Amino acid sequence: MRFSKYHGLGNDFIVADARGDEAWLPDPDAARRLCDRRFGVGADGVLYILPPRTPGAIATLRILNADGSEAEMCGNGLRCVARHLWEREPAVAGAAVLAIDTGAGRLSCTVQAGGDDPPSVTVDMGAARLARGEIPMTGPASERAIEIPIATPAGELAMTAVSMGNPHAVAFVDEAGAALRALAETVGPAIEHHVLFPNRINVELARLISRTEIELLVWERGCGITLACGTGACATAAAACATGRADPDSEITVHLLGGDLAVTVAPDLSRVTMRGPATHIYDATLANE
Repeated sequence: MRFSKYHGLGNDFIVADARGDEAWLPDPDAARRLCDRRFGVGADGVLYILPPRTPGAIATLRILNADGSEAEMCGNGLRCVARHLWEREPAVAGAAVLAIDTGAGRLSCTVQAGGDDPPSVTVDMGAARLARGEIPMTGPASERAIEIPIATPAGELAMTAVSMGNPHAVAFVDEAGAALRALAETVGPAIEHHVLFPNRINVELARLISRTEIELLVWERGCGITLACGTGACATAAAACATGRADPDSEITVHLLGGDLAVTVAPDLSRVTMRGPATHIYDATLANE
C-alpha cells in the first residue's frame, strides 16, 4: 500500500488515498498501529482522502488521531492534503482554489508555491463558534462560554470554549517557554477529559505577546502535546478577539513549538483564515504485514 508522509510545522501525518483502495479505508486499530513511532510508520494521525461528498469539492478528508479516535477537522492536516492534491490530482493540478469536504463542512484552500520553501497554504476555516451547544459543552446550548473558571491540577484557569469544527478550550496565561509546556502537560489531560466536554476537547494555553502576536502550547485531544495545531491557532486567535486581547481583521502571528501560523479573524467571528506551510517528507510503500 502506497502512502505519503507530510508535516505542517512538525505536526506529522500519513496521507493515504483511499479512493478505490479498500486497504486504506479508515480503521481505528490500523490508525493506532500506523501511528506508532516504534512499531509503525509514526505520525500524529492518518489523513484519509475519500471521494467528495458535495458537488464542486475535489475530495473528502477524514482524520484518525494516533489513538484511533476520529477528529472532525485538522488545520495542519488539511493544508497537507491540499498540497498533496494540488500537486498530484490531474483534474485540479495548479487550480487557484481547492474545495475539500471535511467533518467541519466544505472548506476552501489556496496553495501559493514559489522558491525553495515549502508551499504556503491558506485555508478559509469558516466561522469560529462559541455557543456551548456548538462546542459541544454542557450548560445552556446558546450561551457562550467565555473565560469560565475551570479547576485544574495547577489551580483555576479561565477558559474560553471555541469550535473550529472541532472543540477547543483556550486559556490565556503568563507562563512562557518551558514553563508554558510544563503547565500544558499538567493541566492538558484534566481539561481534555473534563465533565464539561462530553466529546473531550483540545486544550490551548496561550501567552499574549502583543495584540498581533501569541505564544501557544497545545494539548491535542487524542495526541497530547503537539508541535502545531492549525485549528487550535485559529481558536486561540478567535478567543483573543472575543475577549478584547487582539484586533479583528488584523493578521495575528501564532508561535507554536513547530513554527508560526498567520491567522485573521472577522469582527463578527464569521470567518477565520489561516496561512502556513505544508511540507512533503517522503513517499513509501507499506508492507502488507
